[in-house]
Amino acid sequence: MHDTTVLLIEFGALLFGLGMLGRVGRRFGLSPIPLYLLAGLAFGQGGLVQLSASNDFTAIGAQIGVILLLVMLGLEYSADELVGNLRSAAPAGIIDMLLNTVPGALFALLLGWDAKAALVLAGITWVSSSGVIAKVLGDLGRLGNRETPVILSVLVIEDLAMAFYLPIVTAVLAGVGLLGGLSTLGVAVVTVVAVLVVAIRYGGPISRFMSVKDPEALLLSVFGLTLFVAGVAAELKVSEAVGAFLVGIALSGPVAHHATQMLSPLRDLFAAVFFVFFGLSTDPADMPPVLLPALGLAVLTMLTKVATGYLAARRSGIALPGRLRTGFALTPRGEFSVVIAGLAVVSGVDPQLAPLATAYVLITVISGPVLARLPDYSWFKNLLRRRMAAQRSTA
Repeated sequence: MHDTTVLLIEFGALLFGLGMLGRVGRRFGLSPIPLYLLAGLAFGQGGLVQLSASNDFTAIGAQIGVILLLVMLGLEYSADELVGNLRSAAPAGIIDMLLNTVPGALFALLLGWDAKAALVLAGITWVSSSGVIAKVLGDLGRLGNRETPVILSVLVIEDLAMAFYLPIVTAVLAGVGLLGGLSTLGVAVVTVVAVLVVAIRYGGPISRFMSVKDPEALLLSVFGLTLFVAGVAAELKVSEAVGAFLVGIALSGPVAHHATQMLSPLRDLFAAVFFVFFGLSTDPADMPPVLLPALGLAVLTMLTKVATGYLAARRSGIALPGRLRTGFALTPRGEFSVVIAGLAVVSGVDPQLAPLATAYVLITVISGPVLARLPDYSWFKNLLRRRMAAQRSTA
């Protein structure tokens, strides 16, 4: 058969299967994300049946999925809210960096790896997955919760930090001199600041330029602008996720409202493709030798993420249930961790790093949505009530 015909068959069967998995997951009160990942493992390299013709198409769909997840997050908040949240969450961002980079770096050194590997693993354990967390918050109906701005503030600080971290780690791994590294970092800084200024100062005129009276034109304009800005950001060594998020921040009023309604189905489609692609790109045969170290690192750094969320929410005056929801929501690692690991592989860092990072990310991505649901269970709520009652009685 022609390659296009095979692509249509593979991709169509994949999407249909994802639809059935999502239905099964929701019937049992589970997030579909772990099911999508397992489906990717089953049909990727080393899986039960390997897809061949649709790999490149799925990779592009996965990139679009991350972009749509982040622009939809940005549409929920205004530029003023972003600036206010970033200012208030700056101390939490520092705590987040310290609590989650140090375990990764120390773990690499304990394994006998060099300083480059330690720098890479520190980044892998630091940054949470904005794409996974956005999907989980939407699935659980928590976008309007009081703790959600705290979660988003931590994610935005991490994503912006990646705009500075990635050029540094790229320069270190490539052995580029100080001047080359500073040049790359300077471009990243200027790009982030420029996009932020445009989003904050000119968001209103940009929104007014788009008409909500023509849904087709609005959909094409918002979607096209998002892809364009994300692509330019990536070309300038800044995360496309940051670019997409800032596009969402820049749009406001009726435009943001209507764009959210129209982009939601596209987001769900491409987000599912993103999670499947992550599984497709993983060979299950590489997992067993590094599974126990990855599990230990995952447990340790999920605890540090819970501590990060708890402290950040407490600083914002949020009660105990909201603090725990914040911490559990931040546990998954994903797209940035994979990107960082990929840079290390290309640069010839320790060969065990790639399978360890993959197993680590899979463990956190599968566990994260499960942990995020804990505060919704009645037994967990009763446990918290008893804990809070005990605290009040001793106060």
